[in-house]
Amino acid sequence: MTRGAGGGQRVAPARAAAYEVLRAVGSGAADLPHALAHARARLNDERDRALAGEIAAGTLRWQAAFDHIVAAIAKRPIARLDAEVADILRMGMFQLLHLDRVPASAVVHDAVSLTRVAGKRSAAPLANAVLRRVSRERSHLPLPPKPDTPDDRDRALDYLSISLSHPRWLAARWLDRHGFDAAESWTRFNNQPARLTLRVNTLKTTRDAAIDLLRSNGVEVEPARFARDGLVVVKGNPLLTSVAHDGLFFVQDEASQLVAALVSAAPGDRVLDACASPGGKTIAIAAAMQDRGLIVAADVRARRVDLLRRTVRESGAASIRIVRGDATALPFRSSTSSDRGERFDWVLLDAPCSGLGTIRRDPDLKWKRREAELHTFAAAQLRMLRETARVLRPGGRLIYSTCSSEPEENEDVVHTFLGEGGFARAAPDFRTYPFRDELEAFFGAVLIKT
Repeated sequence: MTRGAGGGQRVAPARAAAYEVLRAVGSGAADLPHALAHARARLNDERDRALAGEIAAGTLRWQAAFDHIVAAIAKRPIARLDAEVADILRMGMFQLLHLDRVPASAVVHDAVSLTRVAGKRSAAPLANAVLRRVSRERSHLPLPPKPDTPDDRDRALDYLSISLSHPRWLAARWLDRHGFDAAESWTRFNNQPARLTLRVNTLKTTRDAAIDLLRSNGVEVEPARFARDGLVVVKGNPLLTSVAHDGLFFVQDEASQLVAALVSAAPGDRVLDACASPGGKTIAIAAAMQDRGLIVAADVRARRVDLLRRTVRESGAASIRIVRGDATALPFRSSTSSDRGERFDWVLLDAPCSGLGTIRRDPDLKWKRREAELHTFAAAQLRMLRETARVLRPGGRLIYSTCSSEPEENEDVVHTFLGEGGFARAAPDFRTYPFRDELEAFFGAVLIKT
């Protein structure tokens, strides 16, 4: 148990850590992955680390539903509560409603204790009353039901945005583009914890050999459905094994692996990976090229470059050169140069984006993003496209990809870019959809320089 500063209260370590994560995310001090990494580092028990992550991520997934319940029970909008109290109530409700192995009495006790640790002692009776009522009435909570007819747009959006806990503006977009059934499937997909997915580094091993090695280390995996070198973890944690840092496998989402496969570079080709960190796609391209040729892997931030270096070093790839560079101002001469050293046969621009296609893995994003930001992202992405196109040889191919679900960052950017001349589509656009493929929403366009 953890002793808090506020009155000597004790709180279970996992719950205390989850609360710290939610406060860091809610205050804007950190995103979910960084906040989790910081909190987990102070926990000695792997079970506590896992539970803290489950509580924090699950609370963020279902936040809108919890806020609606609190408002109904407490007779006040959650915005009128102190932020610390709101997070305590949310995480308490997640445990009561979604974790059947956690005793309700322990959840309520620790929630009350947390209000005191947080210096919000006056909110202890409220936390106790709200959570006890949620525990009693969990089978008939005041949430909008699924509409009898999907044609009732307002009721459909109430259900998608509140009961299935997504921003209303985003739910409306998916509903209008894809229909109710797809939007419901998409939001439910996002609310399920994602299984860990690996890509086998075929520069060092094979998928079958990796399966056997992981099994010998107590980790059960199964082949990914679409990605040729992908493995989905069924049981155990490969990151805690003795071979975790041998470069035999890397954590990489399956849809991301499919994007890397759009770069069908041959041995001896010259490739630019313009936004390369953490390096999963870079390593995949090197393996496809049999580590023969040149891959220039670039990223702009020092911390991201350091991460990229570690990935490349573990992979054993010899064909990769790392540079720190901005995709809007690359340190290379134009492809009109007579020096082939400044030209590339392939460019992969996996552009920074809203990340709205990865909400299942990063649930905090759906509450941080605003619809107006999409045009800001799109403008930056277009600048990057123009700059990376500059260093591609005539006849070379440019892969533009994002992990965004929204057309402003995807089809619209490509349409504008193609309208400026000099490029044509070399293949139909690549798309993964949660409701169709049960994968995160990724986009890719293959463009050829004419």
